[in-house]
Amino acid sequence: MGKVTVVGGAGFIGRYLVKRLAQQGWQVRVAVRDPEAASFVKPMGAVGQVQPIQANIRNEASIARAVAGADLVINLAGLMFPGGAQNFQAVHEDGAATVARAAHAAGVGRLIHVSALGAERDAGSKYARSKDAGEVAVRDAFPTATIVRPSTIFGPEDQFFNLFARLATILPVMPLLGGGNSRMQPVYVGDVAQAIAALARDTAPTGGIYELGGPQVLSMAELMAIVCEQTGRKRLAVPLPFALAKFYAFFLQLMPWRILTMDQVEMLKTDNVVSGECPGLAELGVTPTPLDAVLPSYLYRYRKAGRLPSTEQV
Repeated sequence: MGKVTVVGGAGFIGRYLVKRLAQQGWQVRVAVRDPEAASFVKPMGAVGQVQPIQANIRNEASIARAVAGADLVINLAGLMFPGGAQNFQAVHEDGAATVARAAHAAGVGRLIHVSALGAERDAGSKYARSKDAGEVAVRDAFPTATIVRPSTIFGPEDQFFNLFARLATILPVMPLLGGGNSRMQPVYVGDVAQAIAALARDTAPTGGIYELGGPQVLSMAELMAIVCEQTGRKRLAVPLPFALAKFYAFFLQLMPWRILTMDQVEMLKTDNVVSGECPGLAELGVTPTPLDAVLPSYLYRYRKAGRLPSTEQV
C-alpha cells in the first residue's frame, strides 16, 4: 500500500474506516479541524501508522498540505445540520471541489468521494442538491474519482436511530411524517467502511458510482415500530402531514438539540433506496448487515427509565 489521506476521518464513518485502512497496511493521515480531538484514532494502527493532522475543508492551503504526497485521498466530510460557516454549500460543494482540486494538483493517483443516496440536482432538499453539486464539482476537477452514495447509515453513533429512540423515550406518541410511507434502505456503518476499504485497494477499479444500501427496504412506519420495540416503548403512531411537520420543524431546528429541520422534512418526501443501476455492496464483496444484528447492541440504552444517554455516549 502507500499513504492515504482521509478528510473528515474522525467522524462517524471515519472511525470505522481508518482501522480497516491501517489493517490493509496504509499509512493513514486523518485530516480534521482539531487533531487533538481526533487523537482517539491513533491506536487504530501500529505506532505512527495513523496520524491526525490539521486541515479545514474551507481552507485550501490546509487541504493542499494534507493531501501532499498521498497515493489515495478519501473525502468523508459532510454534515446533516448546517450552522454558521459550516453550511451545505461550504462543505458538500465548495469543500468537495477544494479536496478534488488539491488532490489533482498534488498528483494523487486516486480519489474516493463519499456523497449520499438521493443526490440529485432537482431534489427537494438543500442537502441532496448540495451533494449532487459536490459530485459534479469533484468530477470536473478529478474525472477519475470514485463516487460512493450510501443510504441512511446506522450504527452506535448514528444520528437517525438514536434520535428516534430519544423521541420514543420522551414523547407519548411517535409522529409518522407524511403518514410514514416513505421508504428507506438503512446500511450499517461497518459495511460502508468495508466497501470503501475495498475500493481503496490497489486492484480496485477507479471511477464510477457505487450505491450502498442494506438488505431491508422499510417504510418509516416500519422503522418507527422497530425503534419502539428495541427501546421497550409502546407508543401510538400518529400520521403527521408534511405541511404540519414542516411548520413544527421551523421551530425545532432552532433548538440546540436539533430534533428536526425543514430540510429533513423535504428529504423524507422521497424514498431513499438504491436504484439498482449502479454497483453496490455485493460487487465489492460485502454482505449487508440486517438491522436486528446491530440495533439491539446500542438501543438497549434507552430502556433505562428516566435516563437518556448523553450526546457523548452516542
